[in-house]
Amino acid sequence: MGFLEERDTTNLPTIPEYYKGKCIFITGGSGFMGKILIEKLLYSCSDLERIYLLMRSKKGVKPEDRLKDLYSIQCFDRLRKEKPDIFMSKVSVISGNVSELGLGLSQEDRALLVDKINIIFHVAASVRFDDPIKYATMLNLRGARELVALAKEVKDLSSLIHVSTSYSNTNRELVEEIMYPPHADWRDTINICETLDEHTLNVLTPKYLGELPNTYTFTKQLAEHVMYEERGRLPIVIMRPSIVISSLAEPMPGWIDNYNGPVGLLVASGKGIMRSLYTDPDMIADYVPVDVCMTSIIVAAWARGTTELQQTDDIPIYNCVSGKLYEVSYKEVTDMGRELARKIPQNNILWHVDGSITTSRTLHYFKVLVLHLLPAVIIDAILLALGRKPMLVKVQRRIYIVNLALEYFIIKQWTFDNKKLLQLRNTIKKEDEKQFKHKIEEMDVWEFFYKSYVGSKKYLLKEKDEDLPKAKAHAWRMMVLDFIVKCLFYAAIFWWILTSSCTKCFWESLNVYVH
Repeated sequence: MGFLEERDTTNLPTIPEYYKGKCIFITGGSGFMGKILIEKLLYSCSDLERIYLLMRSKKGVKPEDRLKDLYSIQCFDRLRKEKPDIFMSKVSVISGNVSELGLGLSQEDRALLVDKINIIFHVAASVRFDDPIKYATMLNLRGARELVALAKEVKDLSSLIHVSTSYSNTNRELVEEIMYPPHADWRDTINICETLDEHTLNVLTPKYLGELPNTYTFTKQLAEHVMYEERGRLPIVIMRPSIVISSLAEPMPGWIDNYNGPVGLLVASGKGIMRSLYTDPDMIADYVPVDVCMTSIIVAAWARGTTELQQTDDIPIYNCVSGKLYEVSYKEVTDMGRELARKIPQNNILWHVDGSITTSRTLHYFKVLVLHLLPAVIIDAILLALGRKPMLVKVQRRIYIVNLALEYFIIKQWTFDNKKLLQLRNTIKKEDEKQFKHKIEEMDVWEFFYKSYVGSKKYLLKEKDEDLPKAKAHAWRMMVLDFIVKCLFYAAIFWWILTSSCTKCFWESLNVYVH
């Protein structure tokens, strides 16, 4: 149990009361988790003073225009309907970039943040596993250092929540809510990445990462130590989410804007383009709904901010994971996905939904060649003959690359301890439970994944309910075509066996033996 839980919360303000009049600074607000964090803060803590979002220009679009585009996203439908003016009146954009020195802030904006903000949520990160080490270091590691430098200047800082990952210590089978030794010196790592050329860095990367599988986990692990060195000086909390997936309930069930985790598997399988997965079917993957994760972060800021900082204080670390609250194996995910894809097929599927899990890498690669690549080549050839742009080989190449990056995480089992997170959850006051206490152990897993699949069709694939009859008819045709192709394939093999020279020799030998 952490020190934040070892106290009587009776006389503490409720969570909305704590946030009342507070100014909040958020990095990564345009990302998947950041969007839900903003929505939940505005919806449930509406009396906050202001939210400042750090945003950079992207593809020629200015931060101010990106803010307008952000508010147009479907996850803000609830706000637009019930509190229509709150977003534009309470959310401001600050031009900057986490990967730049000083966060890319102007002197005026930095002075504004130093004077105004009370709470910092550091959510920004590159979550790509294959980023070059220089890019990952500048964003995930040096960005954390620059944020800490800003936090030290803030005049009235109540809490700083640093979002890490439960996979930052993948060299351990049991990951507890404690700080583990660093895999390198974070200062040296930044210095090396700032001074060496990219070619040399790329050559040295595998050796430098050591036991960790990629630049993402490596830089996130070191970033935790940037924060941890400030224990007793800054009111920091470290949150370690596992695989963050579709929303459980807020702002609507099943909302998602990326293909990470099991949703990507469900969509690829539902399109009929992913028919083999290399993993142990009994292996448990740890998934946490995005709204559960963001609510936990909001609660952690309240818990830290309502406790006076002492020089002897440690930094609380919470594994924001499902742990033993609910468990889902890869077999269960694939079985649910197959059933859902057949009941509620996606539009214009490319082949009949099927596939299986294998524990044999050799068999998996064979199935990838026969069931993934070969059909892709055939379909692309047909598209080319029809004068249309071929695309399936390119899609299969992307799926293969993604699976290679994920392989380390789907063939290894971890146990994530979340006792402190549950203790934090239990500190929530009675009047806050409805808005801020999610008991995911009580959720219906099948219902959750059903809504996640439906959400992926609606929010990712942009499919409409009225298209379902047409999708079902197309799926039936693909099933018939799949059956015909299989029959022809097995018939061809059977005919080849019957007409092969080896078979003829066998029958001739048998005939001689009988007579």
